[in-house]
Amino acid sequence: MDDEQDLIREFLVESNENLSRLDRDLVELETRPQDAQLLASVFRTIHTIKGTCGFLGFSTLERISHQAESLLSQLRDGRRTLDPGLVSLILETVDATRKVLGSIEATGKEGPEQFENLADRLREAAERIDFPCGSGQVGIEAGNDASPAAQAATESGVAANSDVATPPAANGKPSAAADSNIRVGVVLLDKLMDLVGELVLIRNQILQFTAERDDMVLSSTSQRLNLITSELQEGVMKTRMQPIGVIWNKLPRVVRDLAVGLGKQIRLEMDGAETELDRTIIEAIKDPLVHLVRNSCDHGIEPPEVRQRCGKPPQGKLLLRAYHEGGQVNIEISDDGAGMDAARIKQTAMEKGILPLEMVQRINEREALNLIFRPGFSTAASVSNVSGRGVGMDVVKTHIEKIGGTVDISSKPGEGTTVKLRIPLTLAIIPGLVVNCGGERFVIPQVSLLELVHLEGDAVDRRIEYVHGTPVYRRRGKLLPISYLSEVVGLKAERRGDAVSIVVLQAEDRQYGLVVDGISDTQEIVVKPLGKQLKGLSLYAGATIMGDGRVALILDVQGIGQASGVLEETREQVRRGSEAADRAEHELHRLLLFRAGAYERIAIPLSIVARLEEFPRSSIERAGDAMVVQYRQRILPLVVLRNLLESGEADGISTADPAQVIVFDDGDQRLGIVVDQILDIAEQAITVRQRSTRKGFLGSAVVGTRVADFLDVDHVLQASAARWFQGTGASGKEKTVLLADRSPFARGLTRGTLEMSGYTVVEAGNLDQAMRELEQHPVDAVLVAEDLPPRGAGALADAMHSRPEWALIPVMDLAGWDKRRGAHAPQASETQDGDGNGGRTGILSFLSGLQDQPQPEPAGAAHGDKE
Repeated sequence: MDDEQDLIREFLVESNENLSRLDRDLVELETRPQDAQLLASVFRTIHTIKGTCGFLGFSTLERISHQAESLLSQLRDGRRTLDPGLVSLILETVDATRKVLGSIEATGKEGPEQFENLADRLREAAERIDFPCGSGQVGIEAGNDASPAAQAATESGVAANSDVATPPAANGKPSAAADSNIRVGVVLLDKLMDLVGELVLIRNQILQFTAERDDMVLSSTSQRLNLITSELQEGVMKTRMQPIGVIWNKLPRVVRDLAVGLGKQIRLEMDGAETELDRTIIEAIKDPLVHLVRNSCDHGIEPPEVRQRCGKPPQGKLLLRAYHEGGQVNIEISDDGAGMDAARIKQTAMEKGILPLEMVQRINEREALNLIFRPGFSTAASVSNVSGRGVGMDVVKTHIEKIGGTVDISSKPGEGTTVKLRIPLTLAIIPGLVVNCGGERFVIPQVSLLELVHLEGDAVDRRIEYVHGTPVYRRRGKLLPISYLSEVVGLKAERRGDAVSIVVLQAEDRQYGLVVDGISDTQEIVVKPLGKQLKGLSLYAGATIMGDGRVALILDVQGIGQASGVLEETREQVRRGSEAADRAEHELHRLLLFRAGAYERIAIPLSIVARLEEFPRSSIERAGDAMVVQYRQRILPLVVLRNLLESGEADGISTADPAQVIVFDDGDQRLGIVVDQILDIAEQAITVRQRSTRKGFLGSAVVGTRVADFLDVDHVLQASAARWFQGTGASGKEKTVLLADRSPFARGLTRGTLEMSGYTVVEAGNLDQAMRELEQHPVDAVLVAEDLPPRGAGALADAMHSRPEWALIPVMDLAGWDKRRGAHAPQASETQDGDGNGGRTGILSFLSGLQDQPQPEPAGAAHGDKE
């Protein structure tokens, strides 16, 4: 049984490799139908799959591959010509084969689908030969053709011993290529790489130890160890290297299908497919690369009639180019399409609320092009199943930067666009320059290093100048901006006499100098990722263990440049400008401020507070395992907030007398939170500074001029085992609400109330995000703020009304008017304001009313793929 499973596993691996090759060869064959050698390769691949699945008893797979083989046999024999319809039919067979292979891998069986329709169409195509053999037909040389007996055996489904089924071997001997290769699991290779990394660390430690000893035997042995370790590291690294053609092989099929679907003519050219990368890098760039190709096909290259009007050939060209440069791999995706208009991008950014007007006027063309990497940005006039949702380019940039790469874009309107990716060869072991600063050691990746400069004596004052207060170094007649590492990382510099060491670095397409206290040496380092607590530090790309066992941080060259101000902070400038525009229009919020335990200033929205009360300690009783007090002819459960936040227990005795209590009242249920002291009721503009990872808090914000921690009331209510808002919100179970508001803080407060009531909440900060959420989630109701960018709540309501699948979804404006579309919307007697007590009750009443109405088809049921 184990032998059979191993055989099937080998069959799956080999068949998937063959199918990948088929995709590439069939698309190539469509452009070169006269290539007999290519056609023979396609025939042999199909024949191999058919013969193997017949041996293993996979009848469905054997049947459809046999029909496809019959068609290819006619092409091989020159009895018919190749046309796009025939290629599509064979590609459909490839897809069906993949589906069956997936079922075999998952369940061990072929699955219930028999593909009878596909088999019938293949058989009908084979029986209908419309083109007689003649000039221009595809044929195979007579010397390579199969004999009639072999052909008969092939047609009957039996693998014949013919030259077609098996490639001719040199000198009559069978090929030994299969015997010289074995398949090794990726997990084992990764384990070997990890072990080699640890071995490199030990080698570095031994070399450092040896350098401090005068022992010839130890020195000779350590040098031998160094040599063997280097050779082992190089060998293991080579096992992980793969040509980029591994992922490029899938792109001809992608481009071909997109061209057919979009009605375009696109020629794909690939240069440098043999360029090798580490397997982890290959995996990381696979999806971003596919997305860039899809974007070029959809947005870049124009339809044939448009290209001809512009004086271009009807067939567009998409070029993929890969090459090594400076220890990195450069990948270029270029098209000769319409290009991008920086002015239009700026206008779109302003319309979508991504940039304020004053920021749009300041940014240059390069910064404008980089706006396409902003989340939610798209200039597409309509959304298609290919692209247009504004999702994807930001993900591309994020993925590339995660592996230490960069993305650059250049474009000329009417001429085309080029996206250039610069990525490292590997992420595991890299050469680095060790520098000293403030008594600490840092490592600079050698891939970013251009040169080292050492200045002494009067050369320091002569070569380092100041321009508008910014230090620059005059290097070969040009001014190079410099920064001091000690100032960037906050350490005290250790000046060594009157000497200065400058490390000249390359960040994207810019250069700058970094002044350090000293330069040690270069060595190979094993990159270790930073912990999650340090992920937000843009100055560091990771850490490594040095020869003496101490940890050294690896500098992020681009982050250092941006933090010091020597680089033009394109993306960061845009982000800060957008945030500044948001902060310019603060809304006043009424908040209750109080103290509990070690937390001196806690805030909650006053809108969810029913009353503030004081109870003598003597009136507090226990009912079961909970603290309670008799309050207005009912029993009011109490939660001691100090104990809950500090120990996780909701009960316990408050030390204050009388106890100060915040009462929450939903009409059906009440709960009291005991606090140490109620400080104030404030009506202030607030700015959320950061989210909190502490249990019990939503985040921190500046209220007035002081920081306050915002309590997660939902956490408190869950900890007290109270079903808050159960009376009005129990019906929220399994209901999804879209909350559209430009203010993240306002969304957070409203979301807490809704989630406490059992609703699932999806958020949007502008119109485009709201439309995207509607497409991706079945939504039962929409709550929208009146000032939703870019054109207010009415724009979202109108957009929904124009789509039949969304037209019946109820919409409530949180600003004070209640607009409902569709016959299924519940009727309300009055408009509720979303900011007051009535607003909270009105929102929940509005949503609970949905339960009594017949529901339309869910909005966004037909989910589109995220691009």
